[in-house]
Amino acid sequence: MKMLKSTLAVLTTAALFGASGFAQAGATLDGVKKKGFVQCGVSDGLPGFSVPDAQGTIKGIDADVCRAVAAAVFGDATKVKFSQLNAKERFTALQSGEIDVLSRNTTWTSSRDAGMGMIFAGVTYYDGVGFLVNNKLGVKSAKELDGATICIQAGTTTELNVSDYFRSNGLKYTPITFDTSDESAKSLESGRCDVLTSDKSQLYAQRSKLASKADFIVLPETISKEPLGPVVRKGDDEWLNVVKWSLFAMLNAEEAGITSKNVEEQAKSTKNPDVARLLGADGEYGKDLGVPKDWVVQIVKQVGNYGEIFEKNLGKGSLEIDRGMNALWTNGGIMYAPPVR
Repeated sequence: MKMLKSTLAVLTTAALFGASGFAQAGATLDGVKKKGFVQCGVSDGLPGFSVPDAQGTIKGIDADVCRAVAAAVFGDATKVKFSQLNAKERFTALQSGEIDVLSRNTTWTSSRDAGMGMIFAGVTYYDGVGFLVNNKLGVKSAKELDGATICIQAGTTTELNVSDYFRSNGLKYTPITFDTSDESAKSLESGRCDVLTSDKSQLYAQRSKLASKADFIVLPETISKEPLGPVVRKGDDEWLNVVKWSLFAMLNAEEAGITSKNVEEQAKSTKNPDVARLLGADGEYGKDLGVPKDWVVQIVKQVGNYGEIFEKNLGKGSLEIDRGMNALWTNGGIMYAPPVR
């Protein structure tokens, strides 16, 4: 009997923690439905991605991804709560189960996807590391930064990318690390460092918050690949599929010309079989995911298609970032989603 109890204890521990040593996701979707909301981890304040407005409402493309998940599960995009996390806190919060999904300008890498008990659900924004400098420095290229003092946010892929870039180009630099992106930006503005380095989207966001933003420029070089996207705990394919297909739904909707303004009419009257499947007028694709039949209609109606959330949060409605690589594949970009079929 003692041996049997010991064996059961080992099996229970393995089921909870898995080979990686991190708590496994288990039935996340059931847990989300039971508590009545999605707990979403976002940044500690990054314009365009996730930042509180004057009323305390979290705005940004990362936050809207979580709203899309809530719309898919509950038919109500407001059924989401946000945990603001810095770069060092974010993975522990996901691994421990404090949050259900991490949607926090986080780069998809092999070590994060394979060695940390997590799995990425897709790409929200294709990015790359760059450099923000004061015009008075007189620098026009990253290759002119030899000997510079560089502000970097701790716990990010940027630290390794910058080290690799400077070493490969025979340049020297002095890093100064900070826990938050705001601390990094303030240090650049005060002159404590010559350069701020981060994902280019984050540099544009931080530049927008500076008192004299016209005094600062983003240098032309992009020194890395930074595919940013939502992350869930490994071991729960059902929840992974819900998060992944919520993002894909917004991309497919944009490609099909379905917007927040016409989605309900399209769901009723479309003659296009692809659109009919996407919007639940044909088939039971929501059932496969464990969500209502009109899950895509609710996402697009309440949150928008991908193009709408991009323009509102990052494009002409805010930071004026061009779509670039984040345009659909049909418009010269690389954004692409598998079909609902």
